[in-house]
Amino acid sequence: MQESTVLTQKQEPSSLYSVEMRDIYKAWPGVTASDHVNLAVRKGEIHALVGENGAGKSTLMNILYGLVTPDSGEILINGREVHIKGPRDAIRLGIGMVHQHFMLIPPLTVAENIVLGNEPGGLASAYRRQHSRDQIVELSKRYGLPIDPDIKVEKLSVGQQQRVEILKMLYRGADILVMDEPTGVLTPQETDELFGVLRGLVQQGKTIIFITHKLREVLSITDSITVLRRGKNVGELVTRNTNQREIARAMVGRDVLLRVEKTPAKPGAVILSVGGLCARSDRDLEILHGVSFEVRAGEILGIAGVEGNGQTELIEVLTGMRHATAGKVSITPLADGKERKGGKAGIKHDVTDMNARDIRVYGLAHIPEDRRGSGLVMNESIEDNSILGRQRWSEFSWRGLVLSLKHVTSWAKKLVTDFDVRTSSAAAPMRTLSGGNQQKVIIARELGSDPIVLVAAQPTRGVDIGAIEFIHRQLIAQRDAGKAVLLVSAELDEIRSLSDRVAVMYEGEIVDIVAPDIPDEELGVLMTGGHKEFEAGV
Repeated sequence: MQESTVLTQKQEPSSLYSVEMRDIYKAWPGVTASDHVNLAVRKGEIHALVGENGAGKSTLMNILYGLVTPDSGEILINGREVHIKGPRDAIRLGIGMVHQHFMLIPPLTVAENIVLGNEPGGLASAYRRQHSRDQIVELSKRYGLPIDPDIKVEKLSVGQQQRVEILKMLYRGADILVMDEPTGVLTPQETDELFGVLRGLVQQGKTIIFITHKLREVLSITDSITVLRRGKNVGELVTRNTNQREIARAMVGRDVLLRVEKTPAKPGAVILSVGGLCARSDRDLEILHGVSFEVRAGEILGIAGVEGNGQTELIEVLTGMRHATAGKVSITPLADGKERKGGKAGIKHDVTDMNARDIRVYGLAHIPEDRRGSGLVMNESIEDNSILGRQRWSEFSWRGLVLSLKHVTSWAKKLVTDFDVRTSSAAAPMRTLSGGNQQKVIIARELGSDPIVLVAAQPTRGVDIGAIEFIHRQLIAQRDAGKAVLLVSAELDEIRSLSDRVAVMYEGEIVDIVAPDIPDEELGVLMTGGHKEFEAGV
């Protein structure tokens, strides 16, 4: 660590800090989450808290917000020692937190969500409700967070929902804002908008603690950085004096490959064929309009596009989770000498109307974009999750009726070892694992079945830089082993670095298939529909 990047906190008085956490220790049976951690955040700055999954970031912030009680240590807010026994104490001290998974109730309106827990009541409730609504409107104008207070949250985009979470904190008088992975589900445009909001909040005197795995964002938006590794402080950096490589080295404890290394692709025969695919959304509106493309053996085809343009629905149709209204999806197994459960090698098989269980038999594996919602059962063990969707296969059960627990346990232990899943036991519940290790379990399960087609949706969302490096290597290894890989990601850098070809999606259509080194300007035009204006002569 270069000396020029280290903050000399000991020489500065406590009055300069909004938050000081000193010698914080927290342990659970068999796990030390915070090992005498120190954190100091100056007033009026954006301070990054970074580290691998499981490094202790969320535990430290949950202690600050009163969700977890430390075993020892002290907390100072604005130079005064405080004892935070719950979120109400944190809120009274001016601390607000936007969690990685939003804490909103979809059927309620924006205003109802913001005042939840502090609802106007009594004889003058009608007047107070109007007053609260006026306060929300005034806050949204003051802080540049435009939102309709009367619209239901379920009708909002993810970026708009995040505005509601921020307004909820401001409504409660928060001066210290904790943002846990705030850009994990945002589009690039929404991320830029959020950064503008955060800079505006700081200019108005707020202090922000920013938890993220995205090092570009750290360098773009923050003033200083605290790095945690395995529950300990390993670095305090000044953002303007550091770089991605130094931060990554501090996080992981070794040099991290920040660029994807791969040899040129050697595409073979077409394995996955999609022709004229149409589908309807959950609102019964046509969302896919004749989508067509092919993915060959030994290549990665990336799908680029602003989220919400049909990518999710496309993945659901391909993986048997949504019904296609028209078109065809086919898989053609390779004649590679391997025995597979599905159809015969070299013969195209129509899998359009198959369900998720049956389509796996034909060699399709799926890394879902929402690991908690559709990839894992959080209260079940790693062992149980390692065979999800394959529990009826002969390797794990007798005639698909009775599980062979011995074989399931052996299989899970092998995956844990081969894919470096950090856990005390393969029998541990999924919820005890960090986000990155949860993702590794999914990847281990899907790749362990030796698929011929891999559909990877947002494979690195919400995971740390070490896990990202690991996942990227696995995807390249699948390509090099002759598999057909379809990659959908909101991270354009990921699409560019991993893909051999890029299909650009806009409003439910594939508008073009281009080389990954296409200039940013041209790619941006395709992603935002500018090509249609050009074709129309606008």
